[in-house]
Amino acid sequence: MTNNDILKKLRVALMLRDDQIVEILELVDFRITKSELGAFFRAEDHENYMECGDQVLRNFLNGLVIHLRGTKENPKNPNDVLAKHKAEIPKKESTKERPEFKASPKDAEKSRGDQRPSKSGTAAKKPFKKNNSKATPKIQVVEKVIYKNGKNKK
Repeated sequence: MTNNDILKKLRVALMLRDDQIVEILELVDFRITKSELGAFFRAEDHENYMECGDQVLRNFLNGLVIHLRGTKENPKNPNDVLAKHKAEIPKKESTKERPEFKASPKDAEKSRGDQRPSKSGTAAKKPFKKNNSKATPKIQVVEKVIYKNGKNKK
């Protein structure tokens, strides 16, 4: 497992954003920009992909210990810190809570599903009637053709 994989898994497990990772690295006086950090999380075939070095991962882990546990003078409860991270993540709206999208009808007459459309305006159309009479035979437009491609079949 590469350093990039470890960093990605820690980021996901702890629900950290890029700016939070930058702050954690600053706890151990290690300065890195968001764009440099973003290069670690890119796909390996991307042109701006960069391998996470041992020094970056070591400083991140040391900063993470300070971030979660605190210092000797100011100790923290790691569960409280993780709960704070979880609370900062914006919750996605579930499809059940969101109202169903209904497009506004172009014509007010069409939106009245329980009523018949009026005879005036653009909505006045004749209803489509299916012809169910079997009295009219189906006319065959194309007759059956025998193809001769020059080969004699026996």
